[in-house]
Amino acid sequence: MKKIVVLISGSGTNLQAIMDACQSGKINGKIVSVISNKADAYGLTRAKNAKIPTALFERKNFANNLEMDRAIAQHIEQLEADLVVLAGYMKILSDEFTLQFVGKILNIHPSLLPKYKGLHTYQQALDAGDTEHGTTVHFVTPELDSGAIILQAKVPIFPEDDIADIEERVKAQEIQIYPLVVKWFASDRLKEKEGKAYLDGKLLPENGYANE
Repeated sequence: MKKIVVLISGSGTNLQAIMDACQSGKINGKIVSVISNKADAYGLTRAKNAKIPTALFERKNFANNLEMDRAIAQHIEQLEADLVVLAGYMKILSDEFTLQFVGKILNIHPSLLPKYKGLHTYQQALDAGDTEHGTTVHFVTPELDSGAIILQAKVPIFPEDDIADIEERVKAQEIQIYPLVVKWFASDRLKEKEGKAYLDGKLLPENGYANE
């Protein structure tokens, strides 16, 4: 059974989906810590309600970002975690941190990468007049939102949509695909080698697993 650490900054909807999948046995893993950089993150309450250990690392308590990342990394190493899951963690990780856990960090990003890296992806899609948007699960590398893509889910954008409409559709997909990818990793089906993602020993396409 894999030991999983989840990093959050907010409400923890993806965290809840992964917690539920672990509890039901769909994921052969156990969340050994939920880490937040925000004291008021509701995800911490979700974890405490599920009797999962939590840890708070706030930027104000460290000299710089790197010192904070080193403290988090030490916490993860002490737990002997197999996988680090970023679930709405709104802080850019240092290169040192990402390289320390290379091949063991997953992130979910609300766009069809490589389009719209960084913030405000919904607004960018609307401004561009896109007819579809989506979400991407990928391995984490030092370059922001640029690691090997594992799985994507697409949603339509209709002419009358606003950001809230698109976000609702995307979040509905996220809570489906993120636990699935964590399940693949926990079952030793998913690997990262030399910056590329492999499922069942087969190289995934640039845009990730395709079931179409």
